[in-house]
Amino acid sequence: MNETVHHLSPERLQDPAAGYAGLRDGDGLPRVVLPGLRTPVRLVTRYEDVRAALTEPRLIRDRGRVPGGAEGPDAQEELLEPLGGLPPEYVRYVSAHLAFLDGEEHARLRTPLTRAFTARRVAALRPFVEESAERLIGELAGREEADLLNEFAYPLATSVICELVGVDAADRARVCDWIRDFAYGDGSRMADGLSGVVEYVRSLIARRKAVPADDLITALLEGAREGGAGALDEEEITAMVFLLINTGITPPALFLAHAVLALLDHPGQLARLRAEPALLGRAVPELLRHVTLLRIGATLYAAEDFVFAGTPLRRGESVTVALLAANHDPAVYGEAPARLDVTREAGRGRGHLAFGHGAHHCIGAALGNLVTGVVFERLLVRRPVPELAVPREELEFGHWPGDGFHLVRLPVRL
Repeated sequence: MNETVHHLSPERLQDPAAGYAGLRDGDGLPRVVLPGLRTPVRLVTRYEDVRAALTEPRLIRDRGRVPGGAEGPDAQEELLEPLGGLPPEYVRYVSAHLAFLDGEEHARLRTPLTRAFTARRVAALRPFVEESAERLIGELAGREEADLLNEFAYPLATSVICELVGVDAADRARVCDWIRDFAYGDGSRMADGLSGVVEYVRSLIARRKAVPADDLITALLEGAREGGAGALDEEEITAMVFLLINTGITPPALFLAHAVLALLDHPGQLARLRAEPALLGRAVPELLRHVTLLRIGATLYAAEDFVFAGTPLRRGESVTVALLAANHDPAVYGEAPARLDVTREAGRGRGHLAFGHGAHHCIGAALGNLVTGVVFERLLVRRPVPELAVPREELEFGHWPGDGFHLVRLPVRL
């Protein structure tokens, strides 16, 4: 008997309750086709199974490392098809993404970033984040309509990651435009966006070699000069800086907009947060859990035949994790996991998976927590509550292949 293949829509992927209920309740891992794709994958939806998948050494991220090779169509390749039109000399900067690497190679590239991305460096950014947020709010306040995504969240996320990396203030708007061309358009300007950022980062590295600064690029260059096993060369530093800028702009900007919308959709929870600002420490992880901007994780491949989560996997078979489903698993978050609760405290070892888990846990998690806390405080607690400038049903959403819906604009009155 042929196994059922579930063809998922963006609407279903973003529905944490009804969207995954039937998929989560079965004995094994369902086979699904993600929105906009053609190739089925095994989908992991239960919290404990997702955590296990993200640390399972027999599930790897580089398909080329499957012993004996993997044959047939691949959902991950479908997602990367737009890169086929990019100039070959630039594709390597995308293929070096840490999400696609395993083991020693992943550790070799990630370790210098971890050393440079210190808690001290992140904490030192708080005054800059606060000043930037206040300035942007001041520029938008009093207008009949302001776009909280494109006129607040994007500029704020861009300023913060560029300040950390070392992008000059005068160049930040241009860098943001390149990233949006690369990551959030119809694909027609992807090559221009990628080449623009890469060439800019190369020129910035050359300037920092000549005149060091107190920024992450300089820290990476100092590590390279010290040498030693695993030291990054300039091409690898370029790839890592591109990765930081790319992942440090679009995902955080979209998350901030969706998090604000979630609180506007739950006025009682917003009122509780405004009445008790000390709850910010719980509200930030709760919003990360509730929204889970990255709903589907990177594709994993079985390195051998084995049984995982009650499902026999064949060598080379692809598996992916549903992070939103895991973050709304009733077995972990109770009978109403879809309910936003700014007082929620996760049990020990039961924290949200919005930043992933294990060796690939997001390097920027601490920075994301800092920025989110500042935004909630400055935008939602210290001043009057923003109001939607259009009816809720008129908000504009778009979606990417393999994922759910994302806001295009968030019109508000501040």
